[in-house]
Amino acid sequence: SAGGVRQQFSAAENIQMSLYGRDFLRDAARLLSVHHPDHDDVVDVQFREHGYLFLSSSLEGKRQLEQNHRLQKSLGCRDHVLLTPLQLKERFPWLNVEDILLGSYGAKGEGWFDPWALIRGLRAKCLSLGVEIVDGGFPVSAVRNCDGGNNGNGRILSVDIAQQSQQHKQRQQQYLKPNQQQEKQQQNQQIVRYNVQNVVNAAGAHCQNLLNTLTGNDTSIHPIPVEPRKRCVFFFHCATHQQDPDAIVPHVAPLTVCPVSNAYFRSEGLVTDPSSGQPPTGNFLCGVSPSREEDRAIDDLDHLDFVDHHLWEDVLWPALYHRVPAFGEVKVKSSWAGVYEYNTIDQNAIIDFHPEIPNLLLLNGFSGHGLQQSPAAGRAASELLENDGRFVTLDLTRFSFERCYHGGSGSPVFEAGIV
Repeated sequence: SAGGVRQQFSAAENIQMSLYGRDFLRDAARLLSVHHPDHDDVVDVQFREHGYLFLSSSLEGKRQLEQNHRLQKSLGCRDHVLLTPLQLKERFPWLNVEDILLGSYGAKGEGWFDPWALIRGLRAKCLSLGVEIVDGGFPVSAVRNCDGGNNGNGRILSVDIAQQSQQHKQRQQQYLKPNQQQEKQQQNQQIVRYNVQNVVNAAGAHCQNLLNTLTGNDTSIHPIPVEPRKRCVFFFHCATHQQDPDAIVPHVAPLTVCPVSNAYFRSEGLVTDPSSGQPPTGNFLCGVSPSREEDRAIDDLDHLDFVDHHLWEDVLWPALYHRVPAFGEVKVKSSWAGVYEYNTIDQNAIIDFHPEIPNLLLLNGFSGHGLQQSPAAGRAASELLENDGRFVTLDLTRFSFERCYHGGSGSPVFEAGIV
């Protein structure tokens, strides 16, 4: 994950969810603080509001950016501006704008943060509020009310989790090597049954596997149109002393999305202020989605053990060098592959109860937007559970499951001109 947060979408619901997420991240230190008798745990999610920059090189793309901008401004994105090529060059002198017609820049409220700091902070806060976090594997089975009579409404009654006793875990950590711990863990697991009122499926790219477990692989149940796909991120260093005096290295690069290729890059780590006289650090992250022909579901997580370096050689480096001439002198320092939950219908979230399992709430299919939208999704989930299936803060009805199966009443929610 690049840990991005932005409001530059074309769907009003995505803009509103990310505005909510922006405000949550800005106030995360207070919202996630945990009080102890002798001290307070303060969470720093490292929210860096260095911006997002979308570029267009076609008339159609230019019109779409303008249309998106009008909607974003109407919903409260006050710090978003449209920039002509001349304005882009003035603000970002390192940028090649020869083929650019328009740029859309979120100067504040957009940028990136530390995903793990947010997750750790949320977990600690939940524990402090009395939430029981079950340390177990994937659910192994479930019981549903499907007797075929008047009471057979399909509700989930209980969920079985394979767990390990705390005593066994402590003993393993003390005496066993990691590979031995895994083997012993499988031997010492016990099945614990949890009776439930509601179940929330927030299993990301593995949400269909969870649905299969909850339904006993019932093929008559509408599936969740979400599958795991592979994405790769590259960390590279750019030479800060360029041979070409006209090649300027960015001190701070917003997350910039290149037209046509949709390759993106941004600064990474500590950055220096251009006015300080210090040289740029020259550290950046980048990535790009595979081509449509190559982008397929992965059936084995072993695929994540290797990075698709051809993406760097064939797509990323040429696109980045064209957009930033200084990126001709770069070196990849590290890279990694991760799993991406891909909604095959429209690459947008599903926030709704399953029509055939009335107490199963789906929070799935965010397709790369999940982390930044997680605060709003959590709020929406709590409202649906507490208000008889009604949204209160944000109306996210368009993200219903109805759009995800044949015969449903909903329509796909496609993003226009935005990755």
